[in-house]
Amino acid sequence: ACVCEKNKRVTNCVSVNGQCHCQAIGSGASVDCNTLTSKCLLMKAEVMGSKSGRREKPKDAFEDTDGLYDPECESTGAFKAKQCNGTTCWCVNTAGVRRTDKHDADLKCNELVRTMWIIIEMKHAERNAPLNAESLKKFFTDTITSRYQLDGRYITGVLYENPYITIDLKQNSSDKSLGDVDIADVAYYFEKDVKGQSIFYNDAGINISIDNEPVKLEKTVVYYVDEIAPEFSMKSLTAGLIAVIVVVVIAIVAAIVVLVLTRRRKGKYVKAEMKEMNEMHRGLNA
Repeated sequence: ACVCEKNKRVTNCVSVNGQCHCQAIGSGASVDCNTLTSKCLLMKAEVMGSKSGRREKPKDAFEDTDGLYDPECESTGAFKAKQCNGTTCWCVNTAGVRRTDKHDADLKCNELVRTMWIIIEMKHAERNAPLNAESLKKFFTDTITSRYQLDGRYITGVLYENPYITIDLKQNSSDKSLGDVDIADVAYYFEKDVKGQSIFYNDAGINISIDNEPVKLEKTVVYYVDEIAPEFSMKSLTAGLIAVIVVVVIAIVAAIVVLVLTRRRKGKYVKAEMKEMNEMHRGLNA
């Protein structure tokens, strides 16, 4: 891995013969970090990402919007595919996160869908100078492999885009070996640790220190990507988004009404004008 000094809107950076090569966000085009990236690729990356240039999230990535609930577990400790609260039921993934709308008790969840990719995004407090990306990557890689005993091959990326830190954990069904810890469990332990709610006995959590400098986190968000896309409908849209959609629809309807009324008025005006012209012609002829 390497750092692309001339373009922060990249991912999957590798060092080839001492030169850093990456993929542009949004297009996947190869970027030579020794020179300026074309304006077209930069614009595309900016549109696809956020204003801060952060990496675009996968389209099927979703958050846990329900939080804590009393789950039904298999004898192995795994989540049951169908979870219920009274008469309301929903389907979950291997991380126990709801991946469907909520239904009645007749809901069928045929399989426990595997969460194959977990994205942990953290935002650190404002600093005078950015952190060292390589030191940061080493800290989190070492911490995750030693503290949570996760095989390093499942840590596919630790990206720093000041002030955001993004950690990628990937573990397909076919990749996971017997005895390997699950990335969903690692993410849960990690999230509790950084929030000062450690699950470990007599443990206060992780003290994040990069190059002997303590780092304070302001926000941590976990995104989940399943092997099968989630099945949320329009009902699952947030109230704010629904409000925006309603406003847009009302605006469109209002525009159509104004257009129709305007055309009607124009039509009446033309008819009146023609009537006056005919009367003038008759007067002249007389």
